[in-house]
Amino acid sequence: MSAPAPKPGAGDAAPGRRLRQLADLAVTVLRGVGESAARDLDELDIATVFDLVTHYPRRHIDGTRMVTIDRLVEGEKAAVVATVRRVSAPPVRPGRGRRGPSRVELDVVDRGGRMKVTFFNQAWRARQMAVGSLAVFFGPVSSFRGAVQMVNPTVEVLQGPDEPDAAPTAGAGDGDGDGDGAAVGRIYPVYPLTEKGSLTSARIGRMVNEALDRAGTFADPLDSDTRHRHGLLDRTAAFAGIHRPTSMDEVEPARRRLAFDELFRLQLALVLRRQRLHEDARGIVHATNRTDGPTLMQQFVDGLPFALTSAQARAVADLVGDLGGPLPMHRLLQGDVGSGKTVVAVAALLIGVEGGHQGALMAPTEVLAEQHAVEVRHLVDGLVVADLATLAGERPLRVALLTSRTGAAERTAIHEGLADGTVDLIVGTHALLTDRVVFRSLGVAVIDEQHRFGVEQRAALRDKGRGADGQGRDPDLLVMTATPIPRTAAMVVFGDLDMTVIDEMPPGRQPVVTSWLRTPLEVEQAWSRVREQVGSGHRAFVVCPLVEGSDRVEAASATAEAERLAEGELAGLRVGLLHGQMKPADKEHAMEAFRAGDLDVLVATTVIEVGVDIPDASVMVIEDADRFGIAQLHQLRGRVGRSGEPSWCFLLSGSGAPEATARLEAMEASTDGFVLADVDLELRGEGTILGARQKGRSDLKLARLLSDRDLVADARSLAIELVGSDPLLDSHRLMVEELRLFIDDDEAEFLFKS
Repeated sequence: MSAPAPKPGAGDAAPGRRLRQLADLAVTVLRGVGESAARDLDELDIATVFDLVTHYPRRHIDGTRMVTIDRLVEGEKAAVVATVRRVSAPPVRPGRGRRGPSRVELDVVDRGGRMKVTFFNQAWRARQMAVGSLAVFFGPVSSFRGAVQMVNPTVEVLQGPDEPDAAPTAGAGDGDGDGDGAAVGRIYPVYPLTEKGSLTSARIGRMVNEALDRAGTFADPLDSDTRHRHGLLDRTAAFAGIHRPTSMDEVEPARRRLAFDELFRLQLALVLRRQRLHEDARGIVHATNRTDGPTLMQQFVDGLPFALTSAQARAVADLVGDLGGPLPMHRLLQGDVGSGKTVVAVAALLIGVEGGHQGALMAPTEVLAEQHAVEVRHLVDGLVVADLATLAGERPLRVALLTSRTGAAERTAIHEGLADGTVDLIVGTHALLTDRVVFRSLGVAVIDEQHRFGVEQRAALRDKGRGADGQGRDPDLLVMTATPIPRTAAMVVFGDLDMTVIDEMPPGRQPVVTSWLRTPLEVEQAWSRVREQVGSGHRAFVVCPLVEGSDRVEAASATAEAERLAEGELAGLRVGLLHGQMKPADKEHAMEAFRAGDLDVLVATTVIEVGVDIPDASVMVIEDADRFGIAQLHQLRGRVGRSGEPSWCFLLSGSGAPEATARLEAMEASTDGFVLADVDLELRGEGTILGARQKGRSDLKLARLLSDRDLVADARSLAIELVGSDPLLDSHRLMVEELRLFIDDDEAEFLFKS
């Protein structure tokens, strides 16, 4: 890294080391990083110096606040940074025909004294902490034979035996001459590690220190005025503060600056994508009004057996505004389970059909596509469209369903109808994306359960409007999700889309009474309620996490549970079975029997998570509920309570695991999907949500979408401001260079082709 840092481009804030330069350097340029260390680093996805300096500590341990051993108080919890001086693993004593518990004993010391640490049934601790290792020991303090001790404490190994300190000399504590003084007086960064590798936090810290020392000052894409306006450190201070702080007060400002960079790059890519789409757009200006009578959409709304909620009416107004404009619509429609998104989507599709175009609704599963087809046909029944090829000059609006289950003859007829325009609305799965599907004029495309599809699939459906020759028009695009996403997260994941939220439920819908049942006595309440509701003419779901039994996983099996319940708790009731491994005809038969009332109880897997609408179903029993995520549990609960009658959801689980407890308590406390989405984000972090992008190196390492709401908003506003004033980012070449580091080549070509 001896090459001088280049001068900044026009508009760049300051000279210095660019991230692109670090990305071009293999990590092996650092001292002491040979083939073995490189292999260990590769396990952490670290191949370049850039990867290394952006491999951030997962936490910091404040050695300046650690209690020394001589100040430990019996009965209290405490944390001690100490050096291992002795490791003993006494031979296992046989007991009662089996091996007795394994035991590992350590003697650890700091400048305050000596302590015994004992681990039971953790034989691997002897390998983890050889003599000379420096570690943090956290747990309750006790005594044994007059000596202070900890039993089975939590441990964080900071340095291996005889490993040199990774910290800069500034801030080191006063030692006592034998090396144990390093245990206090400084901040220890703790880095993510793999179990297989031999790396320690200290060794990674030494590598990072060398990289930062040799990199020197970093080029900063944000000028001083922008940093001051948003309360941000300069980048050089941020890297120092996150990797080698001299006090804990430096860590959070450093994290905020680097988190802002992550969010800003994401927002910049999304804002640029939106702008490029608008630049390339060949939109359709849909007619949203008629002078000779009501439009198809108006006829549809007027013919509904219920009035739209105010939230639905606002959503329809948003869509009318988009569809009447010259630019193609790109809108996200968020709504909780049962909020009426499908009605809003059909209204948009009919605006497209009004002008002689076609509409497409794509769903991720056959069950959901089939459910949508049934519902859409019912909703548009009686509507007619102009057709000069008929004697009357009009014909009934035609809705078709296309999935992998569609027969060859029917598939051919649908393909022909799409090509000649006699199929007005098509509902389907990924089958809509095949080359054989050619539209005469695709005007509006709707994608349901957007999180199940990737960016490429969204683009592929949109491209169907342009046709094989590329001369057609871009359809308006509406993407829907019934899995609510916190607004801050949606700004990150779907920042290239306008957003509409249906935050109101149809009148008459009652919240589903939800109970977490832990004991066999409590569980009987669920089966009693099932029997009672079936006796009143209602039906019930029982959901299991597995299809067939497993010796490895103790979870209810749908197949075995259906048989057990039919002979046990639900004897005398008609119990059916539905899971994804059944033949398509058998699945369809089971659903039809349940829908028609020929079955009282349907035992199923999560195949019913979305798309199953049985108004008479009033009870949902979810077995081993701790094995499901919040979003899944909420979706499953949404299968009942759809008729306005009282409904119940029973969560069966004896788990006492902290995360499972948090999920199940949240489900008991709220039926609001947006509240639960916040809880889910807090419990699971950003990784799952960002996975919906399926695009580029855009994972958030430091940003926290719940607590960093201000950073998300600031990053969004800055991205809009920059692209608005400099659409090609000619004056921000350093930003462009950095953005290219975090997106793939196809995305970069699209964003920067100008």
